[in-house]
Formats: sequence, C-alpha cells, structure tokens
Amino acid sequence: MPVSSDQYKDALRNFASGVTIVTIKTDDEIHGLTVSAFASISPEPPLISIMIDRRHHAFELIERPNAVFAVNILRQQHEELSNRFAFVKSEDRFARGEWTTAQTGAPILADSLAWLDCSVHSKLRAGTHTIYVGQVEACGIPNPDGLPLVYWNRGYRLVGSSKSE
Repeated sequence: MPVSSDQYKDALRNFASGVTIVTIKTDDEIHGLTVSAFASISPEPPLISIMIDRRHHAFELIERPNAVFAVNILRQQHEELSNRFAFVKSEDRFARGEWTTAQTGAPILADSLAWLDCSVHSKLRAGTHTIYVGQVEACGIPNPDGLPLVYWNRGYRLVGSSKSE
C-alpha cells in the first residue's frame, strides 16, 4: 500500500530545515517565494538545488529563457518577511526588506544570513515539483554571525546561540 500524501507530510514535518526566499528574474518580471526545499550539491563546480511546485507562478517564470534566480538564506529576524513571501498575493512582496542585485540581476536580500546568485544549470521533473540545479555565479555572507531562521513541525524555531557567543 502506498504512503498517503498526509502520511508523507506528517513524517517530513519532523525534519528541521533552514528557510530561504528564492527570487527569480526574467527579462520582464521578478518574483519571490519562500522555499525550504533547498540543498547544496557540489563545491566544484558550485551547484545548489531548489524544488519548485509546478502549480506555482514561480515555475512558469523560472522556465522562461534567460531566467536566473537567487537563494537568500534567512536570519531569525526575517520571520515576517518569510511569511510575506509565502502568503502575500495581491501586493508587491518586495515592498519590505532591503533588496539589491548581484551578478545575474536576481534580487538579493541585503541583510540575509547569506545569498547565492545562480543561473539555471539543469532541471528534472519529479512528482508535483521540478528540481532546479543552480550554477552559483556569485555569493555573499552579509551576516556571518547571524542565526538562521529554522522551520520544524509546522512552525519557526530558534537556534541556541551564534558561534561568537
């Protein structure tokens, strides 16, 4: 008997993950969404992966020619911003936060814990999502001693202390 969607979600909610805002830039549009489905792949060449639901507007954008994206790793102070990019539909998600760009032109959150600016290296359809492998073109660490925003068991959680304490 196959595992149900609810059983699958209940099991995976026990895996703590960092929270990111993935921003996508096309020739004529920018968009962003909150993503916890993010992983590093390779240091040489520098590759990361993100997973995007094909029902989401972001999927249509990242599929366009010349689309680029950035992964902005959020700090504990970014809970409100994370919610904004997860739930706000009718207003400009980028109206809050200090945004800049790096090499590709995708939006970068200036006070993030770290960011990775990427071109699309490859993609793979998998179930309801598409896995995008990003070639890291530039990266930065604006807050090396900051604490990450963590999501576990359907809620944000706090990490104990920073390495400098």
